[in-house]
Amino acid sequence: MAKGGTIRGLERGLQALQALQANPISSLHDIHRITGISKPSLLRILHTLEQFGMVSRRLADGHYRISANLSLLARKSDRHDRIAEAAAPVLDRLCQKISWPSDLLVPAGDHMEIRESSRVRTPFSIYFTHDRIGTPVNWVLSAVGRAYLAYCPEHERQKILALLRKSKLPENRLAHDIKRLDRIFAETRSNGFGERDPSFGGGPYGRNMPDGLAGIAVPLLDRRRVHGVINIVWVRAALTVEHMVRAHLTDLQAAAVEIVNSLRENTHKHS
Repeated sequence: MAKGGTIRGLERGLQALQALQANPISSLHDIHRITGISKPSLLRILHTLEQFGMVSRRLADGHYRISANLSLLARKSDRHDRIAEAAAPVLDRLCQKISWPSDLLVPAGDHMEIRESSRVRTPFSIYFTHDRIGTPVNWVLSAVGRAYLAYCPEHERQKILALLRKSKLPENRLAHDIKRLDRIFAETRSNGFGERDPSFGGGPYGRNMPDGLAGIAVPLLDRRRVHGVINIVWVRAALTVEHMVRAHLTDLQAAAVEIVNSLRENTHKHS
């Protein structure tokens, strides 16, 4: 029924969208607090908006965001949002298939940044907190950084390495060893995946409590462009890298292809 010349259901849907515009990544409680709409009603509203491609839900923590499909701007942040949206359902299906989780990472200046993750979906004990979205990850020691740098265009790789050489952080010292890096990148391309450096513990260099994980990573390679990187992480003591490669590298590579194809389709829709 109309109220004061407005349609109540539509009005509440727009209120939810306005709340997401003001707070781009919001929990159900955040939207409830801003709009005053009951949580059961909000769940129905958000589900409807999601069905129409206007809102998406982040896999890693269930938070809501306005769909990148609504944005006609080509800002870098929007591009990374589109990558995360394309990756979320693919990473979810991959985790359901192999049980071990995956992350999506994108470039963020002198580090890579986690933008999506299926770690909350895994039955295994893998450390993850919701605030890990946005966590910085080292370029030259991590599997994801090595996968990106091995496959990105030469000019982009040199720009990133030049930035790292200005860093005083001990974890970036390897950026000065050009010959070793060239060997690492050549090996990464030959193997078809990036692998962690033995000294990398998943966080700040020299951390007393390394995460105890191992990982392999592949690029989201679109011709010569790399959109980002996805990985598989697992408990190091449970499986060797060789076992994971034999069992699931093809699954990871297929997931990367699926994400890239989804990005291409969305690009064509909005071009």
